[in-house]
Amino acid sequence: MRFVSCRSALFAAASLVALGAAAPSLAQDTPDPAPAAQEAPEAPAADEPMGQDPEVVIAEVPEEPKVDPIPAEWSPVPTDAQGHSAFGLYLAARNALTSGEAEAGAAYLNRVYALTPEQPRVREQAFTAALLAGDLDDAARIAPVGEGATAVIVQAGRLVGAVQAFAHGDARRADAMLAAAPVGEPHRRAGLYVQGWIAAAAGDWDRALATPPVDLDPISVLLVRANRARLLELRRRYDEADAEWRDLTSHALASRLFRLPYGEFLERRGKRDEALAQYDAALTAGAEDRSTTEARARVLAKGRPPAALSLRQGAALAMRTAADQIIAQRGLEFGVVYLRLALNLEPDDQTRLYIGQTLQKAELEAAARAMLATVGQGDPELYSASRVQRALSFEKAGQSEDALAELRRAVEAQPGDPAAAYLLAGQLIQMKRFEEGLTVLNGPQLNTAGQGFEVHFLRGAAYEALKRYPEAEAELWAALQQQPNNPTVLNYLGYLWVDNGSRVEQGAEMIARAHAADPDDGNIQDSLGWSQYRRGQFDAAVENLEQAVAKEPANAEINDHLGDAYWAVGRQREAGFQWNRVLTLDVEADRRAEVEAKLRDRLNQAPSGDAGGGDGAAD
Repeated sequence: MRFVSCRSALFAAASLVALGAAAPSLAQDTPDPAPAAQEAPEAPAADEPMGQDPEVVIAEVPEEPKVDPIPAEWSPVPTDAQGHSAFGLYLAARNALTSGEAEAGAAYLNRVYALTPEQPRVREQAFTAALLAGDLDDAARIAPVGEGATAVIVQAGRLVGAVQAFAHGDARRADAMLAAAPVGEPHRRAGLYVQGWIAAAAGDWDRALATPPVDLDPISVLLVRANRARLLELRRRYDEADAEWRDLTSHALASRLFRLPYGEFLERRGKRDEALAQYDAALTAGAEDRSTTEARARVLAKGRPPAALSLRQGAALAMRTAADQIIAQRGLEFGVVYLRLALNLEPDDQTRLYIGQTLQKAELEAAARAMLATVGQGDPELYSASRVQRALSFEKAGQSEDALAELRRAVEAQPGDPAAAYLLAGQLIQMKRFEEGLTVLNGPQLNTAGQGFEVHFLRGAAYEALKRYPEAEAELWAALQQQPNNPTVLNYLGYLWVDNGSRVEQGAEMIARAHAADPDDGNIQDSLGWSQYRRGQFDAAVENLEQAVAKEPANAEINDHLGDAYWAVGRQREAGFQWNRVLTLDVEADRRAEVEAKLRDRLNQAPSGDAGGGDGAAD
């Protein structure tokens, strides 16, 4: 089965989404969400309950938000100054949320809440929708409290209220809020991480430098201590800060988290050699983030050390760290809330990109695209990464032209980046713009001495689509030399040889190997059945092609192949059924003409497109 015949064909990377994951040597290297020293490792138990109420809308918006029925107490129905009823606004909110319009849904629910403040579920819905839309001030204002409110929502409200008070410059009020009502589960970690920075801003250094609670999990204890080390430096208690960092970097499993910030601390203390040793140790341990690499280069160049974090920056870091942890535990929507709080404290494109990526993971595509669009061009790498993520989202929604436009922007921002160029070439080829795709594939970013099998393979697919078979064979053969056991490459080249009759036996053997490696792939099984058909093994071909159709029932080429096999074994009515079915599917013009000719010439049947039920079928 050929790539040109069907978008889902042999080429697993035929779609942009698959391309982003199917090319390990060229996949888009999106910049790390945060420097390595700020990342949180995977939570101790990824399946640990998060304490989330299953009715919380924030976790349900991607599909069908759980919106309560209009309460019976709304009688008479309240209306606003414009005459809009709470009933109508409530339905408008539901419709907006189910359509992925988070901001509009939040606005409608806020208006409903203003009309019906006595309704606790409306208040919770308005609060969670405001969080999801990024309206943090509104969320803080209407955060549910008191009896009857869902615990997880109450704790989120405490966190948002305190952080927003700090963001607006009222550190004392924020500190008092956290002291009077500490944030509880599942947001306790976030509250503990941020409270030290808020307390320091309020001048409450005893609370700021407090040691972690004894009942906190081990990883979170280390992260609280890292914040404490940073605050000790700001307090000019340098020896204590150094001792804290030394102990943190002595932990075998967690030391990689702290080598970068310790090295930066050492740089500020004039200890460049010791800082370099920390960066080298981080790189030796496998750190691949840009921040550590740049830090090492800075020390060698005797550059200016980075400044210590401000209190607002530290609070933003605390929220990003908490986001890392809750996202690792699959709390994606609350991770977005933490990141939005961090963005309020310290606006930066790194966090905007991270929010967009997390929204995509939560399948909130419209909100993700909106956030990714806010990433500016100041950092070409971040901008390019944001354009790639938007392209992935557009392609997922079937908006191929928009995806292509975003990939062009990504390549313009990073003209030397082979990953972005590869994705652009793949998108062009998927859209059957083969010559344009080849121009990119043969350009300086990809046509290099060390190009990977993915580039050879994609180039071979483009040549094959253009019927430039010798060039296609050469590229696919080059890909196979680099990945001799790759079932996709084996299948593609094997099918080419079988279908054009040049090396039928060798191609059939390669397809059999591909099928053995990936027996569940319907496209490969189609190739297996077609190779048997081409060698006259018609009964075996029927069996495999029937199984392939069962796996890929909407694939026009596989249905056509099965019709040919049925015809070869004398099952003419079934052949007509399959050929007519082809005409009901997404089929290219050339194949449609071929199938219509088979129906006319072999069965004396006018194409009906009704799966073989037309008049005049010959038995």
